[in-house]
Amino acid sequence: MQATHTPRIKICCIASVEEAWAAIRAGASALGLVSSMPSGPGVISESLIAEIAAAVPPPIATFLLTCGQDVEHIIAQQRRCRTNTVQICDRLTSGSYADLRGAMPGVSLVQVIHVTGEESLEEACSVAPHVDALLLDSGNQSLAVKELGGTGRVHDWSISRRIREQVRVPVFLAGGLRPENVGEAIRQVGPFGLDLCSSVRTGGNLDEEKLARFVAQVRA
Repeated sequence: MQATHTPRIKICCIASVEEAWAAIRAGASALGLVSSMPSGPGVISESLIAEIAAAVPPPIATFLLTCGQDVEHIIAQQRRCRTNTVQICDRLTSGSYADLRGAMPGVSLVQVIHVTGEESLEEACSVAPHVDALLLDSGNQSLAVKELGGTGRVHDWSISRRIREQVRVPVFLAGGLRPENVGEAIRQVGPFGLDLCSSVRTGGNLDEEKLARFVAQVRA
């Protein structure tokens, strides 16, 4: 898919209605709400995810980040949380994307691909026809305690660019994005969107000055 001129911004690890509105004011078009994960930052309760999702106006996307690999589990989780998008952070092992679409009409599906090497390109191309977008991150599903996001690490952007060039759905880029490297990330990968968490936080809380600096670099 062709690169967009100015990437959309998704702020992940939103922890309150106040943080959601701060991100929206800064220019975010999507918010990440993290449910239970084996590791990583930003986990909040499903009741809080539902509260935040209900307070966010259209057309802002609310992403439920799930580590679920079973379709029935993911469907039940989305029905409790009421987000308009589901970000699947691991590989499906039971059920199909078609099952998710049938049970959740109108809910967008975003599959995370953890870019670890050449094999990630093949995985991305096989999954892309079944989802609305891909999110390329720097986790590792093969560890004893899986990393499914929030690592703060940069992966091989050359592979991410090849994925973006070969799939026909929008691609979000995640993993270690900061004001200092986001310009190079945009030039190298040409993503539809950027996903960030730790680089715009201080003491775990969303830092509006850091966020403004990041957004300024993206728009520059």
